[in-house]
Amino acid sequence: MNQPSKAPRGSAAKSKTKKKSRMELDQEARERKRLKKRRGLASGSRTQVESGSQKNKAAAAAKDPRIGSKVPVALVVDETNVKAKPQPKPKAEAKPRLSPEEELAKLENDERLNALLDRIDDGETLNAQEQAYVDKTLDRIDVLMDVLGIELGEDDDEEEEKQEDILKLLKGGNPKDAF
Repeated sequence: MNQPSKAPRGSAAKSKTKKKSRMELDQEARERKRLKKRRGLASGSRTQVESGSQKNKAAAAAKDPRIGSKVPVALVVDETNVKAKPQPKPKAEAKPRLSPEEELAKLENDERLNALLDRIDDGETLNAQEQAYVDKTLDRIDVLMDVLGIELGEDDDEEEEKQEDILKLLKGGNPKDAF
């Protein structure tokens, strides 16, 4: 069974700290309040010249932070320092517009178009760029032919088909069976 020891404890062995008087407590409270109120920058810091940056620039003159840029501005234009403005590029002269007849003749005699059309007739497939060129050129030829009032020679083929149909009817055949 454990018996309580009568040995003095650590806290009891130490001497007690002296209690502060009311005047001392008030003085400490005033000091804490004063320190608490003094937050932020010191008043007038804008007008004070910083000494830390001046140590690095010992040769530079003291600079007033209230004043703006000190870059010198030329009051007289020096012709030697004037930068030449890039002149606008002359616009490409407009190509003289061809008459519809001339443009149509030019497109019909186009070697690239003829070569591509021959390749199409041979069963080759064209890449996207070549196909776009062929489509654009053929569309332009159609527009020019409409402007000039030229019709394709397909009418002759239709008339021949009609005559063949008439001959088959006369012979007793059904023209729908021919297809």
